Amino acid sequence: MQFLQHLPRYLFFTGKGGVGKTSIACATALRLSEQGRRVLLVSTDPASNVGQVFGVTIGNRITPMTAASPNLHALEIDPQAAARAYRDRIVGPVRGVLPEAVVKGIEEQLSGACTTEIAAFDEFTALLTDTELTAGYDHIVFDTAPTGHTLRLLQLPGAWSGFLEASKGDASCLGPLAGLEKQRKQYKAAVQALADPQRTRLVLVARAQHATLLEVARTHEELDAVGLSQQYLVINGVLPSSETVQDDLAAAIFAREQSVLAAIPGQLQALPCDKIALKPFNLVGLDALRNLLDDAVSTTDAGSIGMPAALQAPGLSSLVDDIAADGHGLIMFMGKGGVGKTTLAAALAVELARRGLPVHLSTSDPAAHLAETLEGSVENLTVSRIDPREETGRYRKQVLDTKGASLDEDARALLAEDLRSPCTEEIAVFQAFSRVIRDADSKFVVMDTAPTGHTLLLLDATGAYHREIARQAGGSGMPGLTPLMRLQDPRQTRVVIVTLAEPTPVLEAHALQEELRRAGIEPWAWIVNNCVASSAPHSMLLRQRAHNELREITAIATRYAGRMAIVPLLRHEPTGVSRLLELFQP
Repeated sequence: MQFLQHLPRYLFFTGKGGVGKTSIACATALRLSEQGRRVLLVSTDPASNVGQVFGVTIGNRITPMTAASPNLHALEIDPQAAARAYRDRIVGPVRGVLPEAVVKGIEEQLSGACTTEIAAFDEFTALLTDTELTAGYDHIVFDTAPTGHTLRLLQLPGAWSGFLEASKGDASCLGPLAGLEKQRKQYKAAVQALADPQRTRLVLVARAQHATLLEVARTHEELDAVGLSQQYLVINGVLPSSETVQDDLAAAIFAREQSVLAAIPGQLQALPCDKIALKPFNLVGLDALRNLLDDAVSTTDAGSIGMPAALQAPGLSSLVDDIAADGHGLIMFMGKGGVGKTTLAAALAVELARRGLPVHLSTSDPAAHLAETLEGSVENLTVSRIDPREETGRYRKQVLDTKGASLDEDARALLAEDLRSPCTEEIAVFQAFSRVIRDADSKFVVMDTAPTGHTLLLLDATGAYHREIARQAGGSGMPGLTPLMRLQDPRQTRVVIVTLAEPTPVLEAHALQEELRRAGIEPWAWIVNNCVASSAPHSMLLRQRAHNELREITAIATRYAGRMAIVPLLRHEPTGVSRLLELFQP
């Protein structure tokens, strides 16, 4: 493995949910510790399952992993707890000193995703800069590296205090930045450590899927733009050619993956690249971690694997009849990257249109390629795309032309800097999304990749979105029905969570469901996509994976989902209208 050669002290693994970055980070930390190196494994994932992988309870403290290796310690940073402590540290000193309205305004500024990201960064900054704290370790392995926009936030100018006090800011990331001034020197040192190839290596983890590799390419560019140029690419879960013998399904999957690997995005082709073979086992326990990075694949005799003759689970057709009966409404597909939201959203839209119902299919996913998925026009179907870059540019111009018009040159420059924050994009996309969903009063609107729960809370529950609407209306009063109110109404909106039958995607889907519930939105159904257990495989490796899926499917059916549907792993990518419609066949 190239990414394990000549390792610097800090090693970061990043990637979308379900690609295997936690497993690879854990396997790397274990291997290094068993080679005699002293290793600290750190997770900053809100849904961290490092403890589950090792079979121990870790939590927000450095824990010796003696059962695994005397040289290994682990720490799970809790971003939500870090965000609460961060908010208390900023708001506490001004309670009873500043007017209550000002304090509430600060709390609103600190309620979003940016605060959580910065607070988590605050927690592990010490691991990069405090030499006494980490003196006993040869390597520190991070599961989930900071994103490019988080690093960008930490590089913004530090003169925010007067800007905030004069109410010159807008609904964005200024609030979180207000607490950074005292630690700016430490953050600067941390960013420098991350950008130093002699100290830090960043590993981008992906799967052999077109959409996943496009997302990794964007991450590569984002991180490279802020100076993190020491990057390696690991493509996880590649089906071995040996599994294609006498199994048409495995042969088709192998051919599909090889085609994707032959067309890796250009910006990734120059990176050192390793491929890790798909394994038949769930990556839990020490034996699994020790075998993950090896090429050899050990499988059980296929005949000895207990599998039901046919997986008794409802298909997509069980959901579409209930949806079609309403005649109109908003259907939102949510889930982490790489689980197949775009395909399933397109399939539902095509099926509803085939029934003669008017449908508007839209996406806010930068990686979504609806035109390629549909391969042509469909009667009764309108297709649109919310371009985050275009919408963000439009929103920035609007704010600078209105709120920035009366500012002096320095204040306007600060406002322009702030408007380059990630929260600005969330607000801009949410505004565009709000325009699209108005169609749901007269037709079906099928949305691929909706705003997450924390965005909804930031923009609506805290009042930021209401104020924005009121400003656009010229102060003529609050709107009677806001987008969040529509999403909270099950008579108007059905939220569908998409996942894979694997431990990490299911954990993350459950976390998403809880986040939505905090915003007052109850998911309507879950869809388990690319299910091997319902595909009747003959390959020994695929049969073992199918057997492992049954536990996750049972958990979804009995603990998480009020209703669910399963889509089998297919021989061919479901692109084009005819193949999309095949997904609804029993």
